[in-house]
Amino acid sequence: MKAHTLETQSTTTPEKALNFLKEGNQRFVQNLKMNRNLLEQVNDTRAGQWPFAVILSCIDSRTSAELIFDQGLGDIFSIRIAGNFVNKDILGSMEFGCNVAGSKLVVVLGHTKCGALKGGLDAQSIEGMSMENLNHLVGHFQGCIDGLIKESEERSSSNSDLLERLNVCNIRKTMEDIRQQSTTLNQLEKSGNIKIVGANYCVESGVVTWLDENMNAEMEAQTGEMAISH
Repeated sequence: MKAHTLETQSTTTPEKALNFLKEGNQRFVQNLKMNRNLLEQVNDTRAGQWPFAVILSCIDSRTSAELIFDQGLGDIFSIRIAGNFVNKDILGSMEFGCNVAGSKLVVVLGHTKCGALKGGLDAQSIEGMSMENLNHLVGHFQGCIDGLIKESEERSSSNSDLLERLNVCNIRKTMEDIRQQSTTLNQLEKSGNIKIVGANYCVESGVVTWLDENMNAEMEAQTGEMAISH
C-alpha cells in the first residue's frame, strides 16, 4: 500500500478518516495488517506528507497509534504525552496538523490501566518521591477526580472502577479542552472540515472503543429496556 498523497488527503472526509482508523483497528485485533513496503513509503513521502488524522495518545509503550490502527509512514500525526491531555504546545501541533497540513480528524485516545491516571489517584504518595515535574503532571487530573469520586469511595489506583471512570472522564475533558482552548480547531469542527472524537484502547484485548458510539449504544439499550417494561 502506498502512502497518502495530496489527492487522497484532499478527497478524504472526516467520516472517511474515522473509518480508516476503525478498519485498521479491526485488522490489528485480527492479527492482520495491510501489506506495506515501508522503504517505498519513505520514498513516497520524501517531498512531503499528507496525513489524514492527528492522534493524541499516552506515552504508554502499549499504545502506539501506528500499530493499533495499522497505519504506515505519512498516514497520521502522532502526539504523545502521559495521560493524553493538552497544553498550548500540543494544541499548536494539532492546529498545524489540521489547518496547515490538512488532516481531517483529531482523536483523543485514552487507554485502560493508565499509569498517569493511577498517579493522579495516588498523588499524595507521589508527592514524597521528590519529582516536581511528575507531581505537576498528575495534577492535571484533579478536576476529573473531584467530580467523579463518591462519598466514602477509596481514592486509590487499586480502585479499578474509579480508574476507568477517570479514564473516560479524562478523554472527554481533553476533547472539550481542545474545543475551548483552540479557536482554530473549534471553527474547523463547526464548519465540518474536521471531527474531534474520543476513543478508549483496551490493553487486554487490543480493541478500540469509540466513546460517542459506546454512549449511543448504551442509550439505545436503556430505551429498549424502558419500552419492554411498558
